[in-house]
Amino acid sequence: MSLPVAILAGGLATRLRPVTETVPKCLVDVAGRPFAEHQVELLREHGLRDIVFLVGYLGDMVREALGDGTRLGVRLSYVFDGPTPLGTGGAIREALPALGDRFLVLYGDSYLECDYEAVERAFLAGGRAGLMTVCRNDDRWDRSNVEFADGRIVRYDKQGRDAAMRHIDYGLGAFAAGAFHTPAAGPLDLEAVYRRLLDGGELAGYEVAGRFYEIGSPEGLAEAREHLARKERKA
Repeated sequence: MSLPVAILAGGLATRLRPVTETVPKCLVDVAGRPFAEHQVELLREHGLRDIVFLVGYLGDMVREALGDGTRLGVRLSYVFDGPTPLGTGGAIREALPALGDRFLVLYGDSYLECDYEAVERAFLAGGRAGLMTVCRNDDRWDRSNVEFADGRIVRYDKQGRDAAMRHIDYGLGAFAAGAFHTPAAGPLDLEAVYRRLLDGGELAGYEVAGRFYEIGSPEGLAEAREHLARKERKA
């Protein structure tokens, strides 16, 4: 049985304005359909059918557009940030009752064509509280932020990058719920969760082949539109 998937879709998407002033980023048109539909269909093709959208900004529009998932062949549910933004990690912490003991996490602006089953197997077999997928990047698609050697993550740092960091956080994680049990309330960033797990020896690494697509920037959106339009034509 596949793990549930949390999709982080609550951000303000300021880099895509003015487009995202009236529509949430995950509903931006890509190849004639809301981006989230492409994302959900990809997950369904990999056997992932229990999906929880973590929404905030214009979140009601996401629920209205996608519904309960019946039309897309999956089960969709929604957890709202509330009046105060919780951060990516805080949004996951808020959604733990809907996610259960172990789950996958990806960003609402990412299209990740990888072997989800292999990632899930690696996480469950490893017995650690978290797993980060990485890909060899060499600053091609964004600035590399992971030093990965001998199958393990040595360092992860989005600010203090250097030449030893040739991989990048691919955008798909796997977690035990306990990774988000922190004594402090308030906003929590997923980056901080990853770093705490790494410092405590509780973060596994898994390298995936190929690249990621994202719609978080105008350049990324253009690439994703081209890729998914090409994929739709072949279908």
